[in-house]
Amino acid sequence: MATSTPTPKLNRIGLPILEYRGGKSTLCAGCGHNAISERIIDAMFEMGVEPERVMKMSGIGCSSKSPAYFMSRSHSFNSVHGRMPSVSTGALLANHQMMLLGVSGDGDTASIGAGQFVHLMRRNLPMIYIIEDNGVYGLTKGQFSATADIGSMLKTGVVNDLPAIDTCALAIQLGATFVGRSFSGDKKQLLAMLKAAIAHKGTVMLDVISPCVTFNDHEGSTKSYKFMQEHDDPINEVGFVASFEDIHIDYESGQVYDVQMHDGSSLRLRKLHDDYDPTDKAEALRTLMKSQEDHEVLTGVFYIDTKKPTFVDLLNVVDEPLGTLPESVTRPPKAALDDLMRTLQ
Repeated sequence: MATSTPTPKLNRIGLPILEYRGGKSTLCAGCGHNAISERIIDAMFEMGVEPERVMKMSGIGCSSKSPAYFMSRSHSFNSVHGRMPSVSTGALLANHQMMLLGVSGDGDTASIGAGQFVHLMRRNLPMIYIIEDNGVYGLTKGQFSATADIGSMLKTGVVNDLPAIDTCALAIQLGATFVGRSFSGDKKQLLAMLKAAIAHKGTVMLDVISPCVTFNDHEGSTKSYKFMQEHDDPINEVGFVASFEDIHIDYESGQVYDVQMHDGSSLRLRKLHDDYDPTDKAEALRTLMKSQEDHEVLTGVFYIDTKKPTFVDLLNVVDEPLGTLPESVTRPPKAALDDLMRTLQ
């Protein structure tokens, strides 16, 4: 008796999940980065994003190889170490009708790329910026990165005596409008946050703790699977209802924040920490500082602002992608240059 091949599930734009996958990963087996790639695939599929509308950007490092492992139909650019933010800014201004997704690492972001990261966050560029954070330099034998916690230990026994850069606190202070932290091993939380990120208009900065199984998954590490499982302290329970879904999420107890996203979707946050307001920037920073003192790893959505104008809004960019406009429109005539030169005489 012949068996029929099951029909693959299609999303709302008629694509199977296979169309959102990429090449086979060459990262170490068990690497947290691979789990993040899988959640990106799930989020894009479930939200019905057209792969060709997505620009994938990255810098240098293990994390920056990740875009090769998801959405092979999308546009992709692997930039110079730490320079992904400026390349991304130029790409989006050339065509702001595209969706911009950047994948970086803790070294690519918090060390050589720190200056570019600062200016990207303050501009509120419409972009999803994911930091795959393992606390070490995975491509150069596992030295501490700038996000390694003080007192954490390498496999060699070396103890880190420098304080960590908290990229979430930095992003909130600088002006990002959607900031959160998750764990690559928390499929439910990370997927909900990624779907909300897709629906947000502005800079989304997600710091995802992603254990390095080769250099930073041992006793003494504060970014190992075991440490995260024992010290993960969710600040809220994250739920997401897309605008095209007829789904109601019930919470048994606790106050619920229901944030209306730009595309009509709803981000629902059930408070797990008493009196926590995810729209209060000062409270978000205080909470993150307190968690550092208590040696906790807070996860969840720390801060969200859906009203702040984006960089594209501030520039009053025309509706048409700038990269498609003819030279007659984008290049001032010689008369304009002559007028300018006369004012300098």
